[in-house]
Amino acid sequence: MSLNTINEKIGNYRWTICALVFFATTVNYLDRNVLGLLKPILSDNGVFGADKANQELYYSYVVICFQIAYAIGMTIAGRVIDWIGTKKGYFVSLLGWSFAAIGHAFAHSTFSFGFWRAALGLTEAGNFPAANKTVAEWFPRKERAFATGIYNSGANIGAIIAPLTVPWIAINWGWEWAFILTGFVGLFWLIFWYFSYDTPDAKLKNGKLSQAEFNFIHSDQDEADEAKKDIEKERVPWLKLLSFRQTWAFLFGKFLTDPIWWFFMFWLPAFLNGENARKIAEYMTSNPDYTGIKSDIPGIISWPLAVAIVYTVSTFGSIFGGWLPKKFINGGMATYKARKLSMFIYALFPLLVLLASRLGQINTWYAVFTIAIACAAHQAWSANIFTTVSDMFPKKAVASVTGIGGMAGAFGGILIAWAAGLLLKHFTLLGKVELGYGIMFIMCGTAYLLAWVIMHFLVPNMKRVEL
Repeated sequence: MSLNTINEKIGNYRWTICALVFFATTVNYLDRNVLGLLKPILSDNGVFGADKANQELYYSYVVICFQIAYAIGMTIAGRVIDWIGTKKGYFVSLLGWSFAAIGHAFAHSTFSFGFWRAALGLTEAGNFPAANKTVAEWFPRKERAFATGIYNSGANIGAIIAPLTVPWIAINWGWEWAFILTGFVGLFWLIFWYFSYDTPDAKLKNGKLSQAEFNFIHSDQDEADEAKKDIEKERVPWLKLLSFRQTWAFLFGKFLTDPIWWFFMFWLPAFLNGENARKIAEYMTSNPDYTGIKSDIPGIISWPLAVAIVYTVSTFGSIFGGWLPKKFINGGMATYKARKLSMFIYALFPLLVLLASRLGQINTWYAVFTIAIACAAHQAWSANIFTTVSDMFPKKAVASVTGIGGMAGAFGGILIAWAAGLLLKHFTLLGKVELGYGIMFIMCGTAYLLAWVIMHFLVPNMKRVEL
Protein backbone atom coordinates (compact mmCIF):
# COMPACT_ATOMS: atom_id res chain seq x y z
CA MET A 1 0.00 0.00 0.00
CA SER A 2 1.44 3.40 -0.97
CA LEU A 3 2.03 6.24 1.48
CA ASN A 4 -0.59 8.41 -0.27
CA THR A 5 -3.19 5.65 0.00
CA ILE A 6 -2.49 5.22 3.71
CA ASN A 7 -2.75 8.95 4.31
CA GLU A 8 -6.07 9.16 2.44
CA LYS A 9 -7.55 6.40 4.59
CA ILE A 10 -6.27 7.33 8.05
CA GLY A 11 -5.01 10.94 7.94
CA ASN A 12 -1.58 12.54 7.92
CA TYR A 13 -1.21 14.65 11.07
CA ARG A 14 1.94 12.69 11.95
CA TRP A 15 3.63 14.28 8.91
CA THR A 16 2.87 17.72 10.33
CA ILE A 17 4.83 16.65 13.41
CA CYS A 18 7.61 15.39 11.13
CA ALA A 19 7.69 18.81 9.44
CA LEU A 20 8.19 20.51 12.82
CA VAL A 21 11.16 18.27 13.58
CA PHE A 22 12.52 18.84 10.06
CA PHE A 23 12.53 22.61 10.58
CA ALA A 24 14.14 22.26 14.01
CA THR A 25 16.94 20.18 12.50
CA THR A 26 17.31 22.76 9.72
CA VAL A 27 17.82 25.49 12.32
CA ASN A 28 20.21 23.23 14.24
CA TYR A 29 22.52 22.84 11.27
CA LEU A 30 22.12 26.42 10.10
CA ASP A 31 23.54 27.60 13.43
CA ARG A 32 26.17 24.86 13.47
CA ASN A 33 27.54 25.64 9.99
CA VAL A 34 28.17 29.35 10.45
CA LEU A 35 31.60 28.92 12.07
CA GLY A 36 33.06 26.76 9.28
CA LEU A 37 31.84 29.18 6.62
CA LEU A 38 33.35 32.16 8.42
CA LYS A 39 36.69 30.47 9.15
CA PRO A 40 38.56 32.30 6.35
CA ILE A 41 37.16 35.68 7.45
CA LEU A 42 37.76 35.01 11.14
CA SER A 43 41.31 33.85 10.39
CA ASP A 44 41.99 37.01 8.39
CA ASN A 45 40.74 39.02 11.37
CA GLY A 46 43.24 37.30 13.66
CA VAL A 47 40.67 35.43 15.77
CA PHE A 48 42.80 32.27 15.62
CA GLY A 49 46.15 34.04 15.82
CA ALA A 50 48.48 35.49 13.19
CA ASP A 51 50.47 32.37 12.26
CA LYS A 52 48.87 30.45 9.37
CA ALA A 53 49.89 27.01 10.62
CA ASN A 54 48.75 27.70 14.18
CA GLN A 55 45.43 28.98 12.87
CA GLU A 56 44.56 25.43 11.82
CA LEU A 57 45.41 24.14 15.30
CA TYR A 58 43.59 26.91 17.19
CA TYR A 59 40.54 26.50 14.96
CA SER A 60 40.53 22.79 15.80
CA TYR A 61 40.55 23.73 19.51
CA VAL A 62 37.37 25.76 18.99
CA VAL A 63 35.78 22.82 17.18
CA ILE A 64 36.86 20.48 19.98
CA CYS A 65 35.19 22.78 22.55
CA PHE A 66 31.93 22.21 20.68
CA GLN A 67 32.48 18.46 20.54
CA ILE A 68 33.33 18.07 24.23
CA ALA A 69 30.29 20.09 25.26
CA TYR A 70 28.14 18.18 22.75
CA ALA A 71 29.30 14.88 24.24
CA ILE A 72 28.51 16.09 27.76
CA GLY A 73 25.17 17.40 26.53
CA MET A 74 24.32 14.04 25.03
CA THR A 75 24.86 12.34 28.38
CA ILE A 76 22.26 14.69 29.84
CA ALA A 77 19.84 15.46 27.00
CA GLY A 78 18.52 11.97 26.36
CA ARG A 79 17.82 11.33 30.04
CA VAL A 80 16.17 14.73 30.53
CA ILE A 81 13.96 14.36 27.46
CA ASP A 82 12.87 10.86 28.52
CA TRP A 83 12.08 12.41 31.92
CA ILE A 84 10.33 15.75 31.15
CA GLY A 85 8.93 14.78 27.76
CA THR A 86 9.59 15.71 24.17
CA LYS A 87 7.70 19.00 24.07
CA LYS A 88 9.46 20.66 27.01
CA GLY A 89 12.82 19.07 26.22
CA TYR A 90 12.90 20.28 22.61
CA PHE A 91 11.74 23.77 23.63
CA VAL A 92 14.46 24.23 26.26
CA SER A 93 17.16 22.84 23.97
CA LEU A 94 16.36 25.09 21.01
CA LEU A 95 15.93 28.17 23.19
CA GLY A 96 19.38 27.52 24.63
CA TRP A 97 21.18 26.98 21.34
CA SER A 98 19.57 30.04 19.73
CA PHE A 99 21.02 32.30 22.45
CA ALA A 100 24.36 30.48 22.24
CA ALA A 101 24.47 31.07 18.47
CA ILE A 102 23.84 34.77 18.98
CA GLY A 103 26.54 34.87 21.64
CA HIS A 104 29.25 34.15 19.02
CA ALA A 105 28.81 37.73 17.79
CA PHE A 106 30.38 38.98 21.01
CA ALA A 107 33.49 36.76 20.76
CA HIS A 108 36.76 38.07 19.32
CA SER A 109 39.39 35.54 20.38
CA THR A 110 40.02 31.80 20.29
CA PHE A 111 39.10 31.54 23.97
CA SER A 112 35.81 33.42 23.73
CA PHE A 113 34.84 31.55 20.55
CA GLY A 114 35.60 28.32 22.38
CA PHE A 115 33.27 29.38 25.21
CA TRP A 116 30.30 30.15 22.96
CA ARG A 117 31.02 27.09 20.84
CA ALA A 118 30.83 24.96 23.98
CA ALA A 119 27.52 26.60 24.92
CA LEU A 120 26.19 25.79 21.46
CA GLY A 121 27.32 22.18 21.66
CA LEU A 122 25.81 21.65 25.11
CA THR A 123 22.38 22.92 24.04
CA GLU A 124 22.31 21.52 20.48
CA ALA A 125 22.78 18.05 21.95
CA GLY A 126 19.05 17.93 22.61
CA ASN A 127 18.00 17.97 18.96
CA PHE A 128 18.49 14.37 17.88
CA PRO A 129 17.36 12.63 21.10
CA ALA A 130 14.19 14.75 20.97
CA ALA A 131 13.72 14.23 17.22
CA ASN A 132 14.26 10.47 17.45
CA LYS A 133 11.86 10.19 20.37
CA THR A 134 9.28 12.24 18.46
CA VAL A 135 9.47 9.84 15.52
CA ALA A 136 9.17 6.83 17.85
CA GLU A 137 6.07 8.39 19.45
CA TRP A 138 4.37 9.41 16.22
CA PHE A 139 5.24 6.72 13.64
CA PRO A 140 4.92 2.93 13.40
CA ARG A 141 8.16 1.04 12.85
CA LYS A 142 7.60 0.59 9.11
CA GLU A 143 7.58 4.37 8.55
CA ARG A 144 10.28 5.47 10.99
CA ALA A 145 13.29 5.29 8.68
CA PHE A 146 11.43 7.32 6.06
CA ALA A 147 10.30 9.90 8.64
CA THR A 148 13.83 10.00 10.05
CA GLY A 149 15.22 10.51 6.56
CA ILE A 150 12.88 13.45 6.04
CA TYR A 151 13.65 15.22 9.31
CA ASN A 152 17.35 14.38 9.00
CA SER A 153 17.38 16.07 5.58
CA GLY A 154 16.86 19.28 7.53
CA ALA A 155 20.57 19.04 8.35
CA ASN A 156 21.28 19.42 4.64
CA ILE A 157 18.78 22.23 4.11
CA GLY A 158 20.40 24.18 6.93
CA ALA A 159 23.79 23.48 5.39
CA ILE A 160 22.51 24.67 1.98
CA ILE A 161 21.00 27.89 3.29
CA ALA A 162 24.12 28.73 5.30
CA PRO A 163 26.69 29.07 2.46
CA LEU A 164 24.19 30.97 0.31
CA THR A 165 23.52 33.56 3.02
CA VAL A 166 26.22 33.62 5.71
CA PRO A 167 29.20 34.79 3.56
CA TRP A 168 27.02 37.50 1.99
CA ILE A 169 25.86 38.75 5.40
CA ALA A 170 29.44 38.71 6.70
CA ILE A 171 30.81 40.66 3.70
CA ASN A 172 28.03 43.25 3.62
CA TRP A 173 27.07 43.65 7.29
CA GLY A 174 29.95 42.13 9.23
CA TRP A 175 30.53 38.58 10.49
CA GLU A 176 28.86 39.35 13.83
CA TRP A 177 25.48 39.78 12.13
CA ALA A 178 25.79 36.34 10.52
CA PHE A 179 25.68 34.79 14.00
CA ILE A 180 22.94 37.11 15.29
CA LEU A 181 20.50 36.64 12.40
CA THR A 182 20.87 32.86 12.18
CA GLY A 183 20.42 32.62 15.95
CA PHE A 184 17.13 34.52 15.80
CA VAL A 185 15.64 32.03 13.31
CA GLY A 186 15.31 29.38 16.02
CA LEU A 187 13.32 31.69 18.28
CA PHE A 188 10.57 31.88 15.64
CA TRP A 189 10.38 28.06 15.45
CA LEU A 190 9.68 27.89 19.17
CA ILE A 191 6.32 29.58 18.66
CA PHE A 192 5.13 26.92 16.19
CA TRP A 193 6.49 24.07 18.33
CA TYR A 194 4.84 25.30 21.52
CA PHE A 195 1.37 25.66 19.97
CA SER A 196 1.47 22.68 17.57
CA TYR A 197 3.16 19.76 19.33
CA ASP A 198 1.72 17.27 21.79
CA THR A 199 1.57 13.51 22.22
CA PRO A 200 -0.72 11.37 20.03
CA ASP A 201 -2.95 10.73 23.09
CA ALA A 202 -3.41 14.45 23.69
CA LYS A 203 -4.04 15.18 20.00
CA LEU A 204 -6.63 12.37 19.88
CA LYS A 205 -8.45 13.86 22.85
CA ASN A 206 -8.61 17.38 21.38
CA GLY A 207 -9.75 16.12 17.97
CA LYS A 208 -6.60 16.94 15.98
CA LEU A 209 -5.83 13.27 15.39
CA SER A 210 -8.25 10.69 14.03
CA GLN A 211 -8.78 7.36 15.79
CA ALA A 212 -7.69 5.57 12.60
CA GLU A 213 -4.36 7.40 12.49
CA PHE A 214 -3.88 6.90 16.24
CA ASN A 215 -4.38 3.15 15.76
CA PHE A 216 -1.97 3.11 12.80
CA ILE A 217 0.71 4.89 14.85
CA HIS A 218 0.33 2.24 17.55
CA SER A 219 0.06 -0.72 15.16
CA ASP A 220 3.29 -2.44 16.28
CA GLN A 221 2.04 -5.22 18.56
CA ASP A 222 4.99 -5.36 20.92
CA GLU A 223 4.83 -1.62 21.54
CA ALA A 224 1.05 -1.81 21.97
CA ASP A 225 1.58 -4.46 24.68
CA GLU A 226 4.05 -2.17 26.45
CA ALA A 227 1.54 0.68 26.35
CA LYS A 228 -1.15 -1.53 27.89
CA LYS A 229 1.18 -2.39 30.76
CA ASP A 230 1.78 1.37 31.27
CA ILE A 231 5.53 0.87 31.45
CA GLU A 232 6.60 3.48 28.89
CA LYS A 233 7.12 6.07 31.64
CA GLU A 234 9.57 3.90 33.57
CA ARG A 235 13.13 5.21 33.54
CA VAL A 236 15.84 2.77 32.49
CA PRO A 237 19.29 3.23 34.12
CA TRP A 238 22.23 3.78 31.81
CA LEU A 239 24.10 0.85 33.34
CA LYS A 240 21.26 -1.43 32.33
CA LEU A 241 21.22 -0.02 28.79
CA LEU A 242 24.98 -0.51 28.53
CA SER A 243 24.57 -4.19 29.36
CA PHE A 244 22.96 -4.81 25.96
CA ARG A 245 24.83 -5.52 22.72
CA GLN A 246 22.24 -3.41 20.92
CA THR A 247 23.40 -0.29 22.79
CA TRP A 248 27.05 -0.98 21.96
CA ALA A 249 26.24 -1.58 18.30
CA PHE A 250 24.61 1.84 18.06
CA LEU A 251 27.43 3.39 20.10
CA PHE A 252 30.22 2.08 17.84
CA GLY A 253 28.25 2.92 14.71
CA LYS A 254 27.93 6.55 15.81
CA PHE A 255 31.50 6.77 17.14
CA LEU A 256 32.95 5.77 13.77
CA THR A 257 30.65 7.63 11.38
CA ASP A 258 29.44 10.84 13.07
CA PRO A 259 32.97 12.33 12.99
CA ILE A 260 33.02 12.12 9.19
CA TRP A 261 30.07 14.47 8.95
CA TRP A 262 31.68 16.79 11.50
CA PHE A 263 34.89 16.88 9.46
CA PHE A 264 33.15 17.83 6.23
CA MET A 265 31.01 20.43 8.02
CA PHE A 266 33.91 22.21 9.68
CA TRP A 267 36.68 21.71 7.12
CA LEU A 268 35.02 21.49 3.69
CA PRO A 269 34.93 25.30 3.20
CA ALA A 270 38.61 25.51 4.25
CA PHE A 271 39.55 22.65 1.88
CA LEU A 272 37.82 24.26 -1.11
CA ASN A 273 39.17 27.70 -0.27
CA GLY A 274 42.64 26.14 0.00
CA GLU A 275 42.26 24.48 -3.40
CA ASN A 276 41.46 27.89 -4.88
CA ALA A 277 44.48 29.45 -3.18
CA ARG A 278 46.76 26.68 -4.45
CA LYS A 279 45.55 27.08 -8.04
CA ILE A 280 45.95 30.86 -7.84
CA ALA A 281 49.52 30.47 -6.56
CA GLU A 282 50.38 27.97 -9.32
CA TYR A 283 48.87 30.20 -12.01
CA MET A 284 50.65 33.34 -10.75
CA THR A 285 53.96 31.47 -10.71
CA SER A 286 53.65 30.60 -14.39
CA ASN A 287 51.94 33.91 -15.31
CA PRO A 288 53.64 36.57 -13.15
CA ASP A 289 52.33 39.44 -15.30
CA TYR A 290 48.67 38.52 -14.77
CA THR A 291 46.70 41.46 -13.32
CA GLY A 292 43.16 40.28 -13.90
CA ILE A 293 40.50 39.15 -11.44
CA LYS A 294 41.56 36.08 -9.47
CA SER A 295 38.14 34.47 -9.80
CA ASP A 296 38.71 34.34 -13.59
CA ILE A 297 41.80 32.16 -13.22
CA PRO A 298 41.18 28.68 -14.71
CA GLY A 299 40.12 26.13 -12.10
CA ILE A 300 38.84 28.64 -9.52
CA ILE A 301 35.38 27.82 -8.20
CA SER A 302 32.84 29.58 -5.99
CA TRP A 303 33.34 27.56 -2.82
CA PRO A 304 30.10 28.75 -1.12
CA LEU A 305 28.19 27.49 -4.16
CA ALA A 306 30.14 24.22 -4.05
CA VAL A 307 29.27 23.72 -0.37
CA ALA A 308 25.59 24.37 -1.15
CA ILE A 309 25.72 21.79 -3.96
CA VAL A 310 27.28 19.19 -1.65
CA TYR A 311 24.46 19.55 0.86
CA THR A 312 21.80 19.69 -1.85
CA VAL A 313 22.92 16.27 -3.04
CA SER A 314 23.00 15.13 0.59
CA THR A 315 19.32 16.03 0.97
CA PHE A 316 18.35 13.46 -1.64
CA GLY A 317 20.61 10.92 0.07
CA SER A 318 18.80 11.42 3.37
CA ILE A 319 15.33 10.94 1.90
CA PHE A 320 16.40 8.01 -0.30
CA GLY A 321 18.11 6.49 2.72
CA GLY A 322 14.78 6.24 4.50
CA TRP A 323 12.84 5.17 1.41
CA LEU A 324 14.98 2.16 0.40
CA PRO A 325 14.50 -0.01 3.54
CA LYS A 326 10.79 0.86 3.46
CA LYS A 327 10.73 -0.45 -0.10
CA PHE A 328 12.47 -3.66 0.98
CA ILE A 329 10.07 -4.12 3.93
CA ASN A 330 7.00 -3.57 1.75
CA GLY A 331 8.43 -6.23 -0.57
CA GLY A 332 8.33 -8.78 2.25
CA MET A 333 11.88 -8.52 3.62
CA ALA A 334 12.32 -8.69 7.40
CA THR A 335 12.88 -5.29 9.00
CA TYR A 336 16.37 -6.06 10.28
CA LYS A 337 17.47 -7.47 6.92
CA ALA A 338 16.13 -4.43 5.07
CA ARG A 339 17.90 -2.11 7.50
CA LYS A 340 21.25 -3.93 7.30
CA LEU A 341 21.21 -4.37 3.53
CA SER A 342 20.45 -0.69 3.06
CA MET A 343 23.22 0.35 5.44
CA PHE A 344 25.73 -1.92 3.65
CA ILE A 345 24.87 -0.29 0.32
CA TYR A 346 25.29 3.16 1.84
CA ALA A 347 28.64 2.19 3.39
CA LEU A 348 30.14 1.54 -0.07
CA PHE A 349 29.66 5.00 -1.58
CA PRO A 350 31.95 6.96 0.80
CA LEU A 351 34.87 5.00 -0.66
CA LEU A 352 34.72 7.44 -3.58
CA VAL A 353 36.10 10.16 -1.33
CA LEU A 354 39.46 8.36 -1.35
CA LEU A 355 39.91 9.98 -4.76
CA ALA A 356 38.89 13.49 -3.67
CA SER A 357 42.33 14.96 -3.01
CA ARG A 358 43.86 13.57 -6.22
CA LEU A 359 40.85 14.59 -8.32
CA GLY A 360 40.94 18.05 -6.79
CA GLN A 361 44.39 18.58 -8.32
CA ILE A 362 42.86 17.97 -11.76
CA ASN A 363 39.64 19.93 -11.27
CA THR A 364 38.17 21.04 -7.95
CA TRP A 365 34.67 20.22 -9.13
CA TYR A 366 35.65 16.54 -9.37
CA ALA A 367 36.53 16.64 -5.68
CA VAL A 368 33.24 18.37 -4.92
CA PHE A 369 31.36 15.60 -6.73
CA THR A 370 32.99 12.77 -4.76
CA ILE A 371 32.48 14.59 -1.44
CA ALA A 372 28.82 15.23 -2.34
CA ILE A 373 28.28 11.50 -2.94
CA ALA A 374 30.01 10.65 0.35
CA CYS A 375 27.89 13.17 2.28
CA ALA A 376 24.70 11.86 0.66
CA ALA A 377 25.68 8.34 1.68
CA HIS A 378 26.33 9.54 5.23
CA GLN A 379 22.84 11.02 5.46
CA ALA A 380 21.31 7.82 4.11
CA TRP A 381 23.32 5.87 6.68
CA SER A 382 22.32 8.30 9.43
CA ALA A 383 18.59 7.95 8.69
CA ASN A 384 18.91 4.21 9.27
CA ILE A 385 21.30 4.07 12.21
CA PHE A 386 18.95 6.38 14.14
CA THR A 387 16.06 4.08 13.31
CA THR A 388 17.90 1.01 14.63
CA VAL A 389 17.33 2.44 18.12
CA SER A 390 13.53 2.34 17.87
CA ASP A 391 13.83 -1.01 16.05
CA MET A 392 15.70 -2.54 19.00
CA PHE A 393 14.45 -0.61 22.07
CA PRO A 394 11.05 0.32 23.54
CA LYS A 395 9.98 3.96 23.30
CA LYS A 396 10.83 4.70 26.94
CA ALA A 397 14.55 4.15 26.23
CA VAL A 398 14.83 5.70 22.74
CA ALA A 399 16.04 9.17 23.77
CA SER A 400 18.48 7.74 26.32
CA VAL A 401 20.08 5.31 23.86
CA THR A 402 20.17 8.05 21.21
CA GLY A 403 21.99 10.20 23.76
CA ILE A 404 24.53 7.46 24.46
CA GLY A 405 25.26 7.06 20.74
CA GLY A 406 25.36 10.80 20.23
CA MET A 407 27.89 11.11 23.04
CA ALA A 408 30.06 8.46 21.37
CA GLY A 409 29.77 10.28 18.04
CA ALA A 410 30.81 13.53 19.70
CA PHE A 411 33.89 11.88 21.22
CA GLY A 412 34.74 10.57 17.78
CA GLY A 413 34.32 14.14 16.55
CA ILE A 414 36.82 15.32 19.16
CA LEU A 415 39.38 12.82 17.90
CA ILE A 416 38.92 13.71 14.25
CA ALA A 417 39.12 17.45 15.00
CA TRP A 418 42.33 16.88 16.96
CA ALA A 419 43.76 14.73 14.17
CA ALA A 420 42.78 17.26 11.51
CA GLY A 421 44.33 20.12 13.46
CA LEU A 422 47.66 18.35 13.92
CA LEU A 423 47.83 16.92 10.40
CA LEU A 424 46.89 20.12 8.63
CA LYS A 425 49.29 22.18 10.74
CA HIS A 426 52.11 19.75 9.92
CA PHE A 427 51.47 19.72 6.18
CA THR A 428 50.81 23.47 6.08
CA LEU A 429 54.33 23.98 7.45
CA LEU A 430 55.62 21.68 4.68
CA GLY A 431 53.63 23.61 2.07
CA LYS A 432 51.66 20.46 1.16
CA VAL A 433 48.37 20.83 3.00
CA GLU A 434 46.61 18.80 0.29
CA LEU A 435 48.45 15.69 1.57
CA GLY A 436 46.95 16.26 5.01
CA TYR A 437 43.50 16.37 3.49
CA GLY A 438 44.30 13.20 1.54
CA ILE A 439 44.98 11.33 4.79
CA MET A 440 41.77 12.65 6.32
CA PHE A 441 39.82 11.49 3.28
CA ILE A 442 41.15 7.94 3.77
CA MET A 443 39.63 7.95 7.26
CA CYS A 444 36.37 9.35 5.91
CA GLY A 445 36.06 6.78 3.14
CA THR A 446 36.61 3.62 5.17
CA ALA A 447 34.77 4.41 8.41
CA TYR A 448 31.32 3.21 7.30
CA LEU A 449 32.31 -0.27 6.23
CA LEU A 450 34.18 -0.74 9.51
CA ALA A 451 31.13 0.44 11.44
CA TRP A 452 28.83 -1.89 9.48
CA VAL A 453 31.05 -4.92 10.19
CA ILE A 454 31.16 -4.18 13.93
CA MET A 455 27.39 -3.65 14.10
CA HIS A 456 26.80 -6.87 12.14
CA PHE A 457 28.79 -8.98 14.59
CA LEU A 458 27.26 -7.35 17.65
CA VAL A 459 23.60 -7.58 16.52
CA PRO A 460 23.31 -9.90 13.51
CA ASN A 461 19.51 -10.07 13.78
CA MET A 462 18.92 -6.72 15.57
CA LYS A 463 16.85 -8.53 18.19
CA ARG A 464 14.50 -6.28 20.18
CA VAL A 465 15.51 -5.68 23.81
CA GLU A 466 13.19 -6.79 26.60
CA LEU A 467 13.23 -4.25 29.45
